[in-house]
Amino acid sequence: MPFRRQHAEPETQSHDIQDAPKPADKRRRPRWQRVALITFLVLALVGGGGLIAGALYLRSVESDIDRVDAFQDVPEESRPQTVAKGAMNILILGSDSRDPERTSGSRTDTIILAHLPEDRSAAQLISIPRDTWVSVPRSKDGSRGGRDAKINAAYAWGGVPLMVQTVEKFTSARIDHVMIIDFAGFKEIIDALGGIEVDVEKSFTSIHPPYRTFNQGIQRMDGEAALDYSRQRKQFADGDFARIRHQQQVIRAILDKAVSGGIVTNPGRLNSFVRASSNSVSVDEKMSMLDMATDMRNLRSGNLTFLTSPTKGTGRVGGESVVFANTDKAKAFYDAVRRDAVPEILSLGK
Repeated sequence: MPFRRQHAEPETQSHDIQDAPKPADKRRRPRWQRVALITFLVLALVGGGGLIAGALYLRSVESDIDRVDAFQDVPEESRPQTVAKGAMNILILGSDSRDPERTSGSRTDTIILAHLPEDRSAAQLISIPRDTWVSVPRSKDGSRGGRDAKINAAYAWGGVPLMVQTVEKFTSARIDHVMIIDFAGFKEIIDALGGIEVDVEKSFTSIHPPYRTFNQGIQRMDGEAALDYSRQRKQFADGDFARIRHQQQVIRAILDKAVSGGIVTNPGRLNSFVRASSNSVSVDEKMSMLDMATDMRNLRSGNLTFLTSPTKGTGRVGGESVVFANTDKAKAFYDAVRRDAVPEILSLGK
């Protein structure tokens, strides 16, 4: 659609974030139960011997996982219809609550549409830049939205339901499940794994204390360094796209290390891994972690493909720096997602 220039409110204006709805009411529970979800998502992706052990854990904690009502306030008449029965789309909303630059209240730092094909032989993780300029539907109470804005404004204005509605409107792909993760918790996962290796694209110095230097090439990182690396964007010409690449590298490295480090076959290390993580995670009310683990038991990091939603690059609307979607390419790309046409998804997502 043609771009219509209009004034946009700054991201940090108080009326956007102070009254933002909470995604879920957190219930206090033992620490290992609170972190089990993200751990077994990792185990589901590395599969193998971890599945049986994972199933035993998951049965015991399934009822204690934080749940969020992601779909109740999404009008059914506005939702896309399911086209490819058996395929699954999971909306992953991530925040980095300890990011030194985080000043935007309840807005989401990371938006990923994870597409699982019907045969579950692979998965495509599609990053939608948080500054993508989209049409945000009006919130349920009618006080927010109903205009163009950055896509992550939807979460501040109407919580998870409005975020679901906005992503569905933007992609025309139906969301089956939702997961909310604080990516700052990956620090403990990485340390429990004994660190990860990341291929740094160029040498640069972090803008955050203690101002680490990341040297070009393969570099071993502990959890703190990996999080610092995944936050960097200002030293790169493509800004937030570099941050997306770095996040994708860290996620892949975690999965690779979980496989090579023997986590899934060593009960002692598995137990330590569960207890070491301090992630805060919630999911929608209908997601079954045991079913998810079973569905994804044959996936490895090698058949995960990280893609980015098609864009035309960055620009400005009013006083805001935004990302403009490539509407024609995005329409074809997400149509392929709807139809579960994996070869087309991979081709159009390059």
